[in-house]
Amino acid sequence: QVQLVESGGGLVQSGGSLRLSCTASGSIFSINAMGWYRQAPGKQRELVATITSGNSTDYPNSVKGRFTISRDNAKNMVYLLMNSLKPEDTAVYYCHAEEWDGQEYWGNGTLVTVSS
Repeated sequence: QVQLVESGGGLVQSGGSLRLSCTASGSIFSINAMGWYRQAPGKQRELVATITSGNSTDYPNSVKGRFTISRDNAKNMVYLLMNSLKPEDTAVYYCHAEEWDGQEYWGNGTLVTVSS
């Protein structure tokens, strides 16, 4: 089992920055990829960023160049640095982990609100 806890959400003005953190605990040795997803009101959950155990990253076009995911294996943490935030980035952001066997885990989410 893996437990994920997010932090760092809040209210920010358009054009501002936030850094989200995710702390992993439990069977962390079994984790391969980690990532961030988000879900805006009335919309489906969507991928924001992923990072593998080899530090390969991937982003959708909507956040590419603005968001950066990083991973600190020594601290069992994953970060999401979000720059140039837009009102459409407003959502609940979820930390995600996937084990080598495909088992997935989710955090409870942290709310990011970007005001115009």
